[in-house]
Amino acid sequence: MKIQVYIFKIILLISFFIIFLPMITLAQLISIKTVPIATGNQFLVFPSQNLGMGGVSIAVEDPLLDPFVNPAKGARIKGTVMFASPVYYNISGDIMSARTLPIGALLFSDNLFGGFSLSIQQLGTANANNFQLLSEKYSNNMYASGILGKRLPGSNISIAGGVFWAGLDAVDGVELLYDGSQKIEQFGQMVDCRIGILGELGREHFYEGLLLLNRFNMEHDVTYVNQILWDTEWDKRTRIERNLDHSNTLGLHFGYVRPLADSGWLLGGILTGNWKSHPKIPNYELMNIPRDPGNSSAYNFGLGFSHTKEQVTLGIDLIYEPIWSNTWADAAEPVTTSSGSVIPVGGKTIENDFRFSNKLLRIGIHRDERRLGFQLGLQVRSIMYWLDQYNNVIGSSRKQKEHWTEWTPSWSLNLNFKEFQIRYTGRATMGTGRPGVSSPSPGFRWESDFFTKSADFLIAPSGPLTLQDARVMTHQISIVVPIRN
Repeated sequence: MKIQVYIFKIILLISFFIIFLPMITLAQLISIKTVPIATGNQFLVFPSQNLGMGGVSIAVEDPLLDPFVNPAKGARIKGTVMFASPVYYNISGDIMSARTLPIGALLFSDNLFGGFSLSIQQLGTANANNFQLLSEKYSNNMYASGILGKRLPGSNISIAGGVFWAGLDAVDGVELLYDGSQKIEQFGQMVDCRIGILGELGREHFYEGLLLLNRFNMEHDVTYVNQILWDTEWDKRTRIERNLDHSNTLGLHFGYVRPLADSGWLLGGILTGNWKSHPKIPNYELMNIPRDPGNSSAYNFGLGFSHTKEQVTLGIDLIYEPIWSNTWADAAEPVTTSSGSVIPVGGKTIENDFRFSNKLLRIGIHRDERRLGFQLGLQVRSIMYWLDQYNNVIGSSRKQKEHWTEWTPSWSLNLNFKEFQIRYTGRATMGTGRPGVSSPSPGFRWESDFFTKSADFLIAPSGPLTLQDARVMTHQISIVVPIRN
């Protein structure tokens, strides 16, 4: 009988989420990838207690990471803690590597809470050789984050705001998408602003909401060397192409977690909505046409379960991500089509319609003794999309379907002392690498400079994708020092 009641409650919870989908959705940015490019953990600049558990997050509390995801969860901070969490990752085949040193603090006092984090990062370029200039071999990125909030007097409701800023000299993975280039110089920034609310209804029973605004602006100066034949001699000519990568995102979030009677189980649900505009999209070599603007609607909704018994915690996240994206090429001057009609300036010459059906599974286990604890976890991300492409100039169309799966096992070991806690976490991501295309689809190669550029690695491939496998290895050491309880 109890099982039937729990199933009925789950059905009601899912129905509630579907009914209120236009009103409530999630905190974090939903990434859009149309190619299985190997990227490291460039933005892993905060400590996480659950990273070794596959990153489970819906029904498992992460007291160090949660306040930076939803600032209102800073109300759960106990006293004052300081942290440092250096990270190193490497992509096999000497594709890319990075070293990051984040430091920060979280504090709570008299219904006020806040925190900050500062990070410096050195990013190594792809296939850097021993004779490269230092400025070409490494790039330096800076990150800063701050949160501030208040628990409302006489209630269990907390509100807070947070700002995250990244000054970027490079974004991991970009260099792999400009095949044949001699040099790539990147520069730009990302600004992320969040306002969150947390309502605590009882022990391990709460709801949360969040509003998110994100601006991502990058420029890529790509140097190519062309060889030109003059009579019987070859002459090398250098050209620099500037690509813009701009995206603006509005996001909403709602989450709900509650215990299931006295069974030791917690049930949680999330909804996520990101509405993205892509004013400028880079002209990557994998695409068959340059293109200008675009827009995307990305959602995820999921259920999370956790069970704690004595010193052992099990967590599971099940998430589904439907995404729709549309990009197109704008005519810079009137274009005559094969049928004799004219596409005016600003008209769409080529259109790309993407439809995604992505799935995400996270599962992890944590055992914590008085002095020693460990975690094991696995994250599996399945990405599937369909591309419908229309060439309005020659009056043709084509369809393409792509699917790949990214596997990320993780592990963690922590030592607990009276004065501090130290945790080592490792992750290995497989199923990505250097992407390419086997052969361009005929009739869609557009040899003109009429159009431009993208973000989120939102690329319309010119043919079936190929992949040179690579493995991403990540290591994080977190040191947490409680100053005052």
